[in-house]
Amino acid sequence: MTQALLSIGSNIERDHHIEQAVKALRQLDPHCRFSRIFEAEPVGFEGPHFYNLIAELHTSLPLHDFWQAVRDIERQHGRQRDDIKYRDRTLDIDLLTFGNHCQSSGPTLPRDDIYKFAFTLWPLAELCPDQAIPGDGRTFAQLWQAFDQDQPLWPIETPTYLKDI
Repeated sequence: MTQALLSIGSNIERDHHIEQAVKALRQLDPHCRFSRIFEAEPVGFEGPHFYNLIAELHTSLPLHDFWQAVRDIERQHGRQRDDIKYRDRTLDIDLLTFGNHCQSSGPTLPRDDIYKFAFTLWPLAELCPDQAIPGDGRTFAQLWQAFDQDQPLWPIETPTYLKDI
């Protein structure tokens, strides 16, 4: 089984789309784990605040089949991959890591959002603090401790659909 870490975000009907993403990801791995949900301001544009969280799944699917399954979940929630990059989203799911894969395309792994965004790194540091980033060697907790960008971010109360079943 390969561990996959995913970043999930929504700023349109946030509660609905995040809950539906959680349900869909549990179909891929009934034992998946989720971070707390964090609220964050949009990056690169003006709009409603996002809800962001991290999911940890384990899969026996090959990388491209897993990646396609995740993209299908996005598409079911209105995501168009040819959309403008910085805009409101019903659902955005990004593959951050897939086992120890390191590659520069299709998808890029590990995804550089790990290094750039507090809404990705803080929940990663909480969910998998001692895990080393593939190809880097530093842990998520070490990277978060050294993170020096000022990005407003705050945890929200955990909704019932995220509590352990």
